[in-house]
Amino acid sequence: MRAQADAELKEKINANLSEHLSLMSSQFPSKPAFLHPDRITYRELEQEVNRYAHGLKQIGIGRNTRTILLVTPRLEFFILTFALFHIGAVPVMIDPGMGAKAMAKSLAGVEAEAFVGSHKAHLLRFLYPGAFRTVKICLTLGRRWFWSRYGLSDLQSDREDSCPPCFLNPEDSAAILFTSGSTGPSKGVIYRTSMMNSQIAILRSHFKFRPEEIDLCTFPLIGLFSLCLGLTIVLADMDMTHPASLDPKKIIANIQDNGCTQMFCSPMVLDRLARYGNESNTRLSSLKRVITAGAPVSNQLLHSFKRLLVPEAEIYVPYGATEALPVTKISANELIQLSREDYEWDKCICLGYPLKETDVRIIAITDEPILLWDDAQQLPPNQVGEIVVKGQIVSDGYLNMPEADAIAKIKDSRNDGVWHRTGDLAQMDSSGRLWFFGRKSQRVITSDGTLFTIPCEFIFNQHPRVFRSALVGVPIGVTGQIKPVLCVQMEPDDPGGNQQKLVQELLAMGAANPQTRCIREILFPGQFPVDPRHNAKIFREKLTLWAARRIK
Repeated sequence: MRAQADAELKEKINANLSEHLSLMSSQFPSKPAFLHPDRITYRELEQEVNRYAHGLKQIGIGRNTRTILLVTPRLEFFILTFALFHIGAVPVMIDPGMGAKAMAKSLAGVEAEAFVGSHKAHLLRFLYPGAFRTVKICLTLGRRWFWSRYGLSDLQSDREDSCPPCFLNPEDSAAILFTSGSTGPSKGVIYRTSMMNSQIAILRSHFKFRPEEIDLCTFPLIGLFSLCLGLTIVLADMDMTHPASLDPKKIIANIQDNGCTQMFCSPMVLDRLARYGNESNTRLSSLKRVITAGAPVSNQLLHSFKRLLVPEAEIYVPYGATEALPVTKISANELIQLSREDYEWDKCICLGYPLKETDVRIIAITDEPILLWDDAQQLPPNQVGEIVVKGQIVSDGYLNMPEADAIAKIKDSRNDGVWHRTGDLAQMDSSGRLWFFGRKSQRVITSDGTLFTIPCEFIFNQHPRVFRSALVGVPIGVTGQIKPVLCVQMEPDDPGGNQQKLVQELLAMGAANPQTRCIREILFPGQFPVDPRHNAKIFREKLTLWAARRIK
């Protein structure tokens, strides 16, 4: 059965994504696609997608219709998304956690023709009408107010005849997914049909996604891919757009009550679960596999969460970006083993090994565009540079953003390919592993040399009272000379007393290391500003502005 499924999946590598769902429905018709909070089988899910596809076509949404989708990640979200895929429309997905103004600014360049969302989401069109001037078709979930001609009931027709999936070529646009905007304006990434199918194949081959698994979904995109591979989904009882607000007790109950065998989540979610689980002596015996990504993951966190799992359970820590996902993979066991060794780069974060489907290189650091690959300066192992990646899982451009394309894309004339510049700095060791040094835009260039955020912050993060730290560079005086400043966020349960003593201890730690010796200013901003999607990437640019107001 599995060999047959592999063969059929390979044949559909460039197919419409809804066909994966049809394949799973034919193989596992009575198997639950969702267990919680709604229970629905794969056959029932496919039937709902078919009905919605009919309805969407009847109201004027069809092939290539860019459709903004602002729907709570519940059952209706997945049905609507697959229905849009089915008819060849292009769903546009953006993180509401970035705020209304930022969303409107990002969506203004999409030139969408349709808008599907809750009645609350539709308020965005009235607050920022200019950003949605091209929208002609509006569909509201829930209460239908005067602004929307169509409601969800208009899609739920009684038609049971099959709605054939729209034929898509590999290079056709399948979706537009916006970046988190954690290090600059959010950008709409063009996902080709072949790109999304390649990502699905990689989840199966490298991360062992199997139909017999029960997946706790904390991130909608991975949930969509899990359904394409026949897994049963448990939707986490949390606001996926604001993960910091989660109640760890509820998430642990989701896992235990439904026997979840695998989970994808951000390091922030993993940290919340680990803290609560260890305090309450909780064990998550059903989990066989955990994948955590979206921000750097400390070995301390991996140690902490592993205590909740059975010994044979695996934790994977892949690296990637919205434009290229996933790029590398490594297991927690290997990361922990590396931390026990006196490794040359033990103060950096290991991103793991590039997947065989990707071509990963390190190029010299520059903030300038690189038009052609022949103009890029490739670096040998053991030198810090920017990570660039090429392969089927790599997006070839942004939507209507030529300036962003110029900065982030390099054309390879030899095979008509495109390299994506990740904006991340790393070294590659002799074993082919990548070691992360921080974002290129966040490096601090001083008169004493360049400081990279990750290895510098590692030094100070060893203090037991420090939850996390962030290195920023503050311009001083009329000359604009850059002064390195360390911002520190205390552990959540720290009483906050005797701060002066903590400063002295941190300065002593910095002075003992050559790369942090020049850091002589430490500030405490309280809670760090972080990205809304993973609630883990630090907005160092905002901290820089905050620190500049306090440094004379």
